[in-house]
Amino acid sequence: MRIGHGFDAHRFCAGDQVVIGGVTIPHDQALAAHSDGDVLVHALCDALLGAAALGDIGRHFPDTDATFKGIDSRILLRRVIDGVAQAGWRVGNADCTVVAQAPRLGVHIPVMCERLAADMDVAVGQVNVKATTTEKMGYTGRGEGIAAHAVVLLLPVA
Repeated sequence: MRIGHGFDAHRFCAGDQVVIGGVTIPHDQALAAHSDGDVLVHALCDALLGAAALGDIGRHFPDTDATFKGIDSRILLRRVIDGVAQAGWRVGNADCTVVAQAPRLGVHIPVMCERLAADMDVAVGQVNVKATTTEKMGYTGRGEGIAAHAVVLLLPVA
């Protein structure tokens, strides 16, 4: 088995919604990014790629490539899952944490888990998403952006 960890952070910019875990959430700001800025999916992609020893999200989907401008990060996740499977691995489970002072995420977590599970072709019970604040400390606590961590367990394809 293999374990991978991923981290991502994006700063806020002008806008009226954020995309986290494949869910569009109304907010008084957006996340600045080359893609849709989905920090949770980006952290999850990095965890999967790391566990399979396939590099990182920037190597596979560089922000210098116009192909990925504004892309739905769930498309990237599905491509990563294809690469992980080609390398002989499957997802055992994923555990993710979003760090944000705002917006409040609790009501959106079940849908995030459903969408991420569908994209990774696993049962919803194999995906966990948590949300926390930093009690107004640091860049997330000051409302400058949102961060996410993801840990995955990969198992050999049987």
